[in-house]
Amino acid sequence: MPVQDSCQRQAAEAATGDRDSHLHLRYRTLYRMDTPHGSESVPVWERPEPQPRAAPVPLSRAKIAATAIRLADEHGLDGLSVRKIAKELGVGPMRLYDYVINRSELLDLMVDAVYAQIAEAGQHSEWRATVLAVVRRTRDAALAHEWFSDLLGGRPHLGPHALAVGESTAAALSQAPGVRGIDDLQRALGALNAFIIGALRREVTERRTARSTGTELTAWQASLGPYLTRMLETGRYPTVARLVIDGAHLNAEETFNHNLATILDGITSHPHP
Repeated sequence: MPVQDSCQRQAAEAATGDRDSHLHLRYRTLYRMDTPHGSESVPVWERPEPQPRAAPVPLSRAKIAATAIRLADEHGLDGLSVRKIAKELGVGPMRLYDYVINRSELLDLMVDAVYAQIAEAGQHSEWRATVLAVVRRTRDAALAHEWFSDLLGGRPHLGPHALAVGESTAAALSQAPGVRGIDDLQRALGALNAFIIGALRREVTERRTARSTGTELTAWQASLGPYLTRMLETGRYPTVARLVIDGAHLNAEETFNHNLATILDGITSHPHP
């Protein structure tokens, strides 16, 4: 079945039910298309754009993704719906189903648009500089689009820009002194990705908590200061006391950069047998 015909069929089916719920069908991100090699699953990035219509408002997947990103930046993923996107674009909701068949495809497009921003970090002459640039750019993107951190850590992102970022990072890490083969490279990528996901989710969660409670982290810590002091003075928590009293109190960016350097130092060293 040709792609355009299949898109139209999906849109017609959506018209018989809840149009927004159709976008919430999860995991169905591949599409069937007849090729010289038989029927193949074709993801949204490889499907051709629908034929232009004689309509007052021209659409494209890039335009839909950009609008969805703006709405998600403002309202989060829970506040994202096809009706809101269509209203923002000034079109009827059904027009969007020519371009994306479900919520998973919409999120795929949004995520890959963010990866396009990360890919601008580019390649540097030295492996560590490349990794630092990519990871710091990833943090910038996650703080600008907090919903992005919610989508990290699941199944791999396979859009063209996500693949470009993955290639850049893997190629750089493969040049690190402690990476001597494919197994070392997989472990290095796993350690780096685990750090990125954990660090970004923690920082974004703290930002959200500060907004929802109206209390910044430092103010929250100060409010619990007397209690914590009493607990530490009992002598039952000597190591925690050292961390609180003698440890460096870095801001979020300093903490991120310091821990990132620690991860890369570990990758650089030769792994234990």
